[in-house]
Amino acid sequence: MEPSGRPRTFGRLRALPGVGRAMDWGLGPIAASKRTKQAGARIAGLKVTESVCPYCAVGCGQLVYTRDGELVDIEGNPRSPINQGTLCPKGSASRQLIQQPGRLTKVKYRRPGGTQWEELELETAMDMIADRVIAAREDGWQERDEQGRKVDRTLALAHLGGATLDNEENYLIKKLFTALGAIQIENQARI
Repeated sequence: MEPSGRPRTFGRLRALPGVGRAMDWGLGPIAASKRTKQAGARIAGLKVTESVCPYCAVGCGQLVYTRDGELVDIEGNPRSPINQGTLCPKGSASRQLIQQPGRLTKVKYRRPGGTQWEELELETAMDMIADRVIAAREDGWQERDEQGRKVDRTLALAHLGGATLDNEENYLIKKLFTALGAIQIENQARI
């Protein structure tokens, strides 16, 4: 065997005049046309950002390519030990999460007791969530436990994180919920 893993007979055949040239047809640099050589790489000049696929809890690595802040392409990250550059059909189509024309850009909200959905601006919905978190924290605040020990906590909030979040996101979420006084903080990857 040759170092390339091919049988030696292949190397001997390539050394023969005429036969070797015929065996190289369609292989190597000769196979690329001038137009192909001039075209360059599809991702040349693009900014690449490593990311995690947002779909399931596997946490496949993605490479997100952008030009001037505009999404150009998303593909699997070959350096990821999880997916080694491959993506499932959902992960391969994740670019559509941003660029799909029918994507919802407003929040759908149905008021308590209401029968109709209404559209809210994202900022309005975020303010409503913040108000409810603060109210739940205050309503469920516990300064002392049943035995009189100082606990300063709330049992009204809990958080269950997902495995698709990276370490930094999980760290920040843990800090946020701890600062809010929550003690029921768990991650799906640990369960």
